[in-house]
Amino acid sequence: MLLHLVRHGRTASNVAGLLDTAHPGAPLDRVGRAQAAALVGRLDGVRVDAVYSSDIVRAVQTGTPLAQVRELLLTTLPGLREIPAGDLEMLDDWRPYIDVLRAWGEGEPGRRRPGGEDAFAFFDRFDAAVAAIMAGGHGHALLVSHGAALRTWLSGRVAGLTPLEVAHRHLGNTAIVTIVGEPDDWRLVSWDDGVTGDTPHSVPPARPDADARH
Repeated sequence: MLLHLVRHGRTASNVAGLLDTAHPGAPLDRVGRAQAAALVGRLDGVRVDAVYSSDIVRAVQTGTPLAQVRELLLTTLPGLREIPAGDLEMLDDWRPYIDVLRAWGEGEPGRRRPGGEDAFAFFDRFDAAVAAIMAGGHGHALLVSHGAALRTWLSGRVAGLTPLEVAHRHLGNTAIVTIVGEPDDWRLVSWDDGVTGDTPHSVPPARPDADARH
C-alpha cells in the first residue's frame, strides 16, 4: 500500500504558537484555506483512491478540497488526532509538552501530561486508524493529521527514519510524507516539506524502540 500522510493547513493557533490540540480545534485561516486548495494541484497526477483525516476541524478542512475534486468521500478517524496537550491546552509554552515527547524517545513511554496520553495510548489509536485505512482495500490512500502525531508515528513505524532525522526535517503546513508497505514494514518514499517558515516550534519524535512500539 502507498500512503500519503499530510499535515493540516495553517491556523491562527499556529501563527500564535498555541498548543491547540483538542477537538474541535481552530479552523484554517485564510492562508490555510489557500494551502488546502493548493494541495489539489500539488497532487495533480498522483493516484489517490481514498481520503481520510482526523476529526479535528483543520484536518477535515485540509482534506476536503482534494476529496471533492477527486469525487471521493472524506472519512474522519478520531485515531488520527493530535497528541493532546492536556493541562497545557491553548498555552504558548511548548517546553513541558516537548519534554514528554522527548521522554518517550528516551525510554519513558509511560510519561504523560495531566489530561494527556502516554506513548502506548498514542501508538495504539494511531496504528488502529492506519489499520482501518488498510482494511478499506485501497492501493493508494491519503490521510491528514497533525505535526506532533505525524512526527512521532513516522519515527516509530517507518524503517530508516531515526528520531534525530525526523526531528531535523521540516514538516510545514500541508507537508506530504509518502510511505509504502504494511504494518511492521513501512518504508519512506518521499518527504515534501510543505510550506516553510509557517510554524515556530519543532517537536521531537518518540524513538522507535520496543517500548514505544507496544
